[in-house]
Amino acid sequence: MLPTSLTMRALSIVLLLSALSACAGQPTIERVVGIPAMDRSQVAQLDTSVFSAGQFVAADGTALTYRLLSPATIEPGRVYPLVLQLHSSGAIGQDNQAQLDAMAKGWALPENRARYPAFVLVPQFPVRSANYDDPVVPRSAQASPALTSAMALVDELAARLPVDADRIYATGFSMGGSAAWLSPVLRPGRFAAIVPISGIAPADADAQALASLPILVMHGDADSENPIDADRRLVATLRARGNQQVRLREYVGLAHMPPGDSLPGQAWRDWLFAQRRAAVPASVPASE
Repeated sequence: MLPTSLTMRALSIVLLLSALSACAGQPTIERVVGIPAMDRSQVAQLDTSVFSAGQFVAADGTALTYRLLSPATIEPGRVYPLVLQLHSSGAIGQDNQAQLDAMAKGWALPENRARYPAFVLVPQFPVRSANYDDPVVPRSAQASPALTSAMALVDELAARLPVDADRIYATGFSMGGSAAWLSPVLRPGRFAAIVPISGIAPADADAQALASLPILVMHGDADSENPIDADRRLVATLRARGNQQVRLREYVGLAHMPPGDSLPGQAWRDWLFAQRRAAVPASVPASE
C-alpha cells in the first residue's frame, strides 16, 4: 500500500547537493528520498465532463483536438492563468479523451480547482509533440510541427479568453515533459514558468530562450526510458549561463513515472502559480 501524504512527508529526506552553484542559499539540485510513484487512484473516478471539448486548425492546416478546463466561476473583469498541460506518447491520437491522464485530471480535483482557478488547456497530438530518438547520450529533444500548432492554439485562447498574459505556464510528463521544455523555445517570452516532469531536455543550443525562465524540473534518477542525464545537462548549462531560477528535483530510485508528490501536488502548483513574467521567483517547494 502506498504511504499516506503524511507518511510520505515523514519519509522524505532531502539531500541538498552543492556541486553546482546556488542562489540565495537554494540548491540547484534536490535529491528526494522516500517518495514513491504517483497514486493514480486519486483521480480514477474523476468526472472529465468538466473539460470542454474543442478543435483547432492552425494556419498550416494542422488540426488539433483539445480539452479545456475553465475556472469554476469567471468573474467579470478578472483574468486567469493559462496552463498548457502536455500529454505523454501513450495518448497520441484523435479521440480527444486519452490525453486526460492523471496529470491533466489533477487540475480538476475539487481542492485544486478551488485553489488554482485557471484555464487548463490539454491538447491531443496526432503525432509526437517532441522527438528525441537519437543515439547521442545524453539525448536532446526537438519540437515537432504539431507542437508549433499547439503554440498557435495557446495564442488564440490567450487572445479570446480572459487570460492573464503574465501567467501562462507549461507542464507535462514524459513526452509532455519534453514538450514543456520546448514550449518557451518555440515562443520565447510567452511563458512565465515551466514544470517538465520526466522528459528529455532540449539541446544546449536552445538555452538562450530559457536563460531567465523559472523552471522546476522533476525526474526520477532510475528512469531508463527517459534518462535523467539530459535534464542534468541542461540545468547545469543554464546555471552556468546565469539562470538562477532553474531547479532540479531528483527522486531517488524512481523509474519512468510521475512522483507521488505530483498529486494533489499543491507544493509545485503553488510555486508555479507564484511565477509571473519578469517577477522575482518564489522559493522552490519542498516535498509534500
